[in-house]
Amino acid sequence: MSAHEISHPKANPAAPVIRDPVCGMDVDMATAKHRHVHDGRELGFCSAGCKDKFMADPDTYLTAKDPVCGMQVDRPTARWMQKHAGQRFYFCSEGCAQKFAADPEAYLGDVKLQPPAPAGTQYTCPMHPEIVRDAPGDCPKCGMALEPMGVPAADAGPNPELVDFTKRLWISAALSIPLLIISMGPMLGLPIRDWLGNQTANWLEFALATPVVVWAAAPFFKRAWQSVLNRSPNMWTLIGLGTGAAYLFSVVAVLFPQIFPHQFRHGDAVAVYFEASAVIITLVFVGQVLELKAREQTGSALKALLDLAPKSAFRVWEGKDYEVSLDEVKAGDHLRVRPGDSVPVDGTVLEGQSAVDESMITGEALPVEKQTGDVVTGGTINGNGSFIMAATRVGAEMRLNQIVELVAKAQRSRAPIQAMVDKVAAWFVPIVVLVAVLSFGIWAIWGPEPRMAYAIVAAVSVLIIACPCALGLATPMSVMVSTGRGARAGVLIRDAEAMEVLAGIDTLIVDKTGTLTEGKPKLTDVLAFGDKDQKTVLATAAALELGSAHPLAAAIAKGAADWQLDISKADDFASVTGKGVRGMIGGQPAGLGNAAMMSEMAADVPLELTPKVKALAVAGKTAMFVALDGEVIGVIAVVDPVKATAKPALEWLKREHIRVIMATGDAQATAQSVASLLGIGEVRAGMSPEDKHQLVEKLRAEGRKVAMAGDGINDGPALAAADVGIAMGTGADVAMESAGITLVEGDLGGIVRARKLAAGTLGNIKQNLVLAFGYNTIGVPIAAGILFPFFGLLLSPMIAAAAMSLSSVSVIGNALRLRNLRL
Repeated sequence: MSAHEISHPKANPAAPVIRDPVCGMDVDMATAKHRHVHDGRELGFCSAGCKDKFMADPDTYLTAKDPVCGMQVDRPTARWMQKHAGQRFYFCSEGCAQKFAADPEAYLGDVKLQPPAPAGTQYTCPMHPEIVRDAPGDCPKCGMALEPMGVPAADAGPNPELVDFTKRLWISAALSIPLLIISMGPMLGLPIRDWLGNQTANWLEFALATPVVVWAAAPFFKRAWQSVLNRSPNMWTLIGLGTGAAYLFSVVAVLFPQIFPHQFRHGDAVAVYFEASAVIITLVFVGQVLELKAREQTGSALKALLDLAPKSAFRVWEGKDYEVSLDEVKAGDHLRVRPGDSVPVDGTVLEGQSAVDESMITGEALPVEKQTGDVVTGGTINGNGSFIMAATRVGAEMRLNQIVELVAKAQRSRAPIQAMVDKVAAWFVPIVVLVAVLSFGIWAIWGPEPRMAYAIVAAVSVLIIACPCALGLATPMSVMVSTGRGARAGVLIRDAEAMEVLAGIDTLIVDKTGTLTEGKPKLTDVLAFGDKDQKTVLATAAALELGSAHPLAAAIAKGAADWQLDISKADDFASVTGKGVRGMIGGQPAGLGNAAMMSEMAADVPLELTPKVKALAVAGKTAMFVALDGEVIGVIAVVDPVKATAKPALEWLKREHIRVIMATGDAQATAQSVASLLGIGEVRAGMSPEDKHQLVEKLRAEGRKVAMAGDGINDGPALAAADVGIAMGTGADVAMESAGITLVEGDLGGIVRARKLAAGTLGNIKQNLVLAFGYNTIGVPIAAGILFPFFGLLLSPMIAAAAMSLSSVSVIGNALRLRNLRL
């Protein structure tokens, strides 16, 4: 249920319907199997688990506080409830419920959106994965908030740091805009300072800038201070020094204007630089929010994987089905899987049969038939049949959860491009501080009177001009522009790191189904034998498949429809695992399948058909014999077509000296035929998700820069483990969430466009960094007063702030050039 869906118990005229006080589900008291009397009041529960939780702590589950009006609401009888950020909220009236739905954040107050991490959870830094702590906090190297390791809860709320920074961004922007108008108005022909008076304008700027610097930027100053304590200078050190210096200088100028020389006055008041500090902070928040949003999306892959498993299962007990919570299922339980349901846990089929979509495991788009004795995997999707299974692996032992852990581990191993900036900053920061200190000392000892004022001005000018506003914008501005450009070309980019790596990859691993091929099987060949024609062969096969959950049924049915054949369903239909299907058509026995199926039906395969069937197999097609009344009457073949754009894209990649490897869950013969058609020399067939993940890790261990292109859930671990993952937008959501790059149309030719975009963006980012540091390299000596002995020129903080702003304008302008990048 989303935050905007308001629910209330459904009316039941035969018996009262109340809410389970623990989970909020509707419980029909006429059929409830789990009941409990508390203080003379009978309550109902959806499962034994909810009942046990209630009995352990009834006071917690009986009432809830309406987050809008604060009234206490009885949970079992509450008419209005909403689920938001993984938690349930109850309301006294429909009005309160609607207010909350319109703006939940306004009423949450101190409510924690994310559930507490499990005991024993360790925390790591997204920029420095080698940092691991037993408790939450900040990274000792970069000051960023540590994030919990392991798999997130499927209903975990938004990142609290993102929520906090977004709020600080909007408030900072709201205060910085009028501040900028007041300070820069005269440059734009707006005599605002003349209307207000310089002294009044300064005090007004002080009032607007103080909340931004003192409150909004508090996390930045904390990180800057930690970088000093930990002796790890980084961009936060520069931001803290620059914005702090600009703000403190301006405060002193407002409170004690008499200590400043006349040339630093603006009318009857000293020039102040509140706008510099406030705008810098606001722009840095823009970059931080963009980065946090990108990092939050990586967790969506894990949540999407977790959502594959159903929240409940149907336990079979004494011939009846009972719906239970998934966490109540134990190994050995008998569970019923209904048509269209997800398989709840790993297990073995006890009775019944169906076709199960196992694309999340094998990557193969075609469902697999299951019957007694076959193994089924939790999270896979059941087809039209129904079966009873015995649970074998539950909880963390399920293969789905193991895949989730692989994705989580691979995502934590990534390092962002900002690390390069920090390496430069590690040298740049101490140099800037040293220059500021030397400037202050030289002016204080040998400068003209008033020496102290000149010393302060020189030192502050150095720190202001060195403040990395442009440095903070260099990466996010290029990323913002390039992602827009890429979107127009059908290439979705998650972050700068993905583009950086894609520009330098030397190995590409590609999945077959849905990546190189369409992922939609089609009927390609109908061969008739004896006195039967093609229509009779196809009509016989289609009649059998009308009653089948066979993987190729849809392709055959569509082929019959294209041929405009009238098909009647076969009688006495039976599916034989590993062989095919059979039934009765017009009173005659009929069959469709492999040679073993024909042998079982005592229908001899003509020798003339054997080479034709082999030729179809070599071409990557799935060939099946068709039998009628004890005789083989023909062969039909189905194939998953190769995408028309795949071969040109692969040829371009080879010209770029990129090693291409096909890794697929398909059989060797099918995979090899597709590889031969596309000119791929290296083929790895029969690959499981773990195998693909290990292949990526092996290649990376050899020093290769690896990209992985895939579209299935089974590709998720490998996509996340690769240096950069490329997902087909026509595939599974999990693949797209695990990848750094998504090709919207599922067109492999998009890799060509993505590579060009990556190279252009990486070059643009480097240009931005050169511009950002270049201004500092030139401006810092001038701000320190190096020109004063020769020309009597001392750079005022106003000019320093203008130079700093110019560097930002240059970075923005350079980034905007990416809008016209040719792909």
